[in-house]
Amino acid sequence: MNETKESNLDNKDRSYATGKRKNSIARVWLKKGEGNISINGKSLDKYFTRPVLQMIVNQPLETIQSTGTYDIMATVSGGGLSGQAGALRHGISKALTFYDSELRPSLKKVGFLTRDPRVVERKKAGLAKARRSYQFSKR
Repeated sequence: MNETKESNLDNKDRSYATGKRKNSIARVWLKKGEGNISINGKSLDKYFTRPVLQMIVNQPLETIQSTGTYDIMATVSGGGLSGQAGALRHGISKALTFYDSELRPSLKKVGFLTRDPRVVERKKAGLAKARRSYQFSKR
């Protein structure tokens, strides 16, 4: 088990993980530090201005009670802000387990390591949207 932990750290002592949610993909690098979170070159409060999205990103760190102990550098692409925040949460959780495998049970219990499989339903032929039909006209 210890060999897999070492193989997941690069030469700068960082762990890397990919998180996904809806159409968003987050690439996350995590290392020990003073709690700086950088997303696409911006700080957390500049990238996610809504407090709910900031809370979603910080949930894995609050779960393991280490809010100011890891520096996180992430690149996020695709989807909207909500999906990007969920992808970031997934990626941070995975990177934490790669960094320290003893954190895995507490993160798995809360459900942060599970990739949320829900995606947008495809549009059907003859309908306005996936399930919404066009307005019926009797005459």
